[in-house]
Amino acid sequence: MRKALTQGFSTFLRRRRAKQHFERRPSPGVPAARPSTAASLGALGQDLLATAREDPAAALLRLQSRADGLDATEAASRLARDGPNEVAHEKPLPGWLHLWRCYLNPFNLLLTALAFLSFLSADAKATVVIVVMVGLSTVIRFVQEGRSHRAAESLRAMVSNTATVFRRGAAVAPATPAALANPANPANPPVAPQEIPLRELVAGDVVALSAGDMIPADCRVLTARDLFIAQAAMTGESLPVEKFVQVSPEGATSTGPLEQRNLVFMGTNVVSGTATALVVATGGRSYFGTLAASATATDAAPNAFQAGVNSVSWLLIRFALVMVPIVLLVNGFTKGDWLQAFLFALSVAVGLTPEMLPMIVTSTLAKGAVLLSRRQVVVKRLDAIQNFGAMDILCTDKTGTLTQDRIALARHADAWGQDSDEVLNFAFLNSF
Repeated sequence: MRKALTQGFSTFLRRRRAKQHFERRPSPGVPAARPSTAASLGALGQDLLATAREDPAAALLRLQSRADGLDATEAASRLARDGPNEVAHEKPLPGWLHLWRCYLNPFNLLLTALAFLSFLSADAKATVVIVVMVGLSTVIRFVQEGRSHRAAESLRAMVSNTATVFRRGAAVAPATPAALANPANPANPPVAPQEIPLRELVAGDVVALSAGDMIPADCRVLTARDLFIAQAAMTGESLPVEKFVQVSPEGATSTGPLEQRNLVFMGTNVVSGTATALVVATGGRSYFGTLAASATATDAAPNAFQAGVNSVSWLLIRFALVMVPIVLLVNGFTKGDWLQAFLFALSVAVGLTPEMLPMIVTSTLAKGAVLLSRRQVVVKRLDAIQNFGAMDILCTDKTGTLTQDRIALARHADAWGQDSDEVLNFAFLNSF
């Protein structure tokens, strides 16, 4: 009986599509089971953890490299095979597609339909006014967003990072694993480090790191001396982490790649010390590159402002679809002149539609973008300005990763807004 009732209720919810309003949650007080970090990282995480368990000689042998680096021919071959060491980022749209997206919204489509009907009814004045309003709204948005995209690309072009690598001029046949890890071997002539563009780095390169350097790719540490890495961009922790050459023990690899003491990652930087490291993953195959690719592949959901404008647009469209036929039929049957009835119904539709709304909205957002640009803020999408205006409080974790990785205590207050030293005591205890 119970099973039949359960199945009947499930069928009732499924037919009415009500299951979308329900979700399964863990029972109160019962901790939910969490999958291990290694299991949730996929192939990339498993490869990095495997690299952390290898000694330097084994890592060099697996990547068919040497402690004194790759030769120029092999590096060029790997660059052609794997592609440049670049992280995926949002690429600018072609001009025509950007212009089309600036135009494409329900309100502009409604105004375009009204302009077309006004043109058919020989109402030149209404046609010109509507076309000018839609055109100015689209052009202002297109110009302002295009200017912001060009500014962002200019900033990106100004950052021309290089990496210090060891590259041999001629190919040398790989020797034994011991010879691979020993650059002082007589068969391995000394190689001077050289600067190359960051995008030309490939897996198997050996890079030299020193204080102030950005980590150019995911690397396995080969040699290290007092090496401290700032991983705030990846983990959110502001304190630098010391890195070593030693192989990670079997149990330590269950904590995830970012916790491995012999791996360094693209997007982090060297605080102090020196090291040489073997590049194991570049570009989109790196840990940072995987995160960036998933972020750029996610379509931005419309904000509250866009949803509000679209809601008003569809409301006007539905109202016009109901009101215009009623006016047409009533006027046509009462006066008998269907042409005049059509023109009157069209006039009602034009009168119901605020033609200036797209122009006012776009010009207001463009003015906000100009004001923000004077404060060194680049607004790539005008609609994003509303998100700033709707923000009351920005909450970050204790490291302030979203700001400048520095925090300053302005006030300590209790739940009633009164200054309280007890809050500081609890914060101090919670820091342990």
